[in-house]
Formats: sequence, structure tokens, C-alpha cells
Amino acid sequence: MQMATESEVEVTISLAELGLDEEELQKQVENLLPQLKEVDGVEDANLVTVENAPPNTKSISGFVWGLLKAQIKAAKIPTLFKFLSDRFGNKPIKIGVKAPDGRELTVEASSREEFEFALQKAQDFLNNK
Repeated sequence: MQMATESEVEVTISLAELGLDEEELQKQVENLLPQLKEVDGVEDANLVTVENAPPNTKSISGFVWGLLKAQIKAAKIPTLFKFLSDRFGNKPIKIGVKAPDGRELTVEASSREEFEFALQKAQDFLNNK
């Protein structure tokens, strides 16, 4: 059995709450994606395809506006939240966390304090089965 710290977690990052027009939103996502792949612990990161899109999301050429998905080692969640806080510390974003057992949590943050609180909620969520 794997320890929880070794397991991978699926994280969805939504920038749709930034209130940008679709072109600006797509630029933000395309700029963020390569940086996200460099975050320590991120195994993989991609745009979200329409097939995997949540209901009521807008899409372009097969991808959902403003939505990224990453696979990250559970132990590295704090690194990811710090990365997001550094970039979006004063802007609203939504972060979805899907535990290896299928449970899901969605948190929103629009300030550094909220990112810290969201991280705490995510860690508590992942540590409690």
C-alpha cells in the first residue's frame, strides 16, 4: 500500500473567475501551463479537454477556457499553492483537488490569506479519509 504522501492528486485550476475576455483568459492559461509543469512535484499538466469539461463551461478548439489540470504528488500540494499564490495572490481563482480515492474538494482564493486557508483545507481533506 502506498503512503498518502506518495500518492498523486489531480488538481484543477480555473482562471475563469479573473473576469478576463476569452482571448486574455487563454493567454493567461497558455503562459501558466509551462510554468506549472516546472513546479516541484507536478508530474503532468495540461489544458482541460472539452470531453472532461465541467458542465456550463465555454470551450475553444477542443479545450475549456481558463481551465488547467495537473497531476501532483500529494506531498507537494503546498509547493503548488505557493506557486499559485505568488501569481494570483490578489485575484480570484478556483482550485479543485481530487484525492486518489475519488473524493473531491473545491476551494476558492482571492488573497494570500485565502490561499493559506485553502491550502490548509486541501491538506486536511487529503489527510482525512
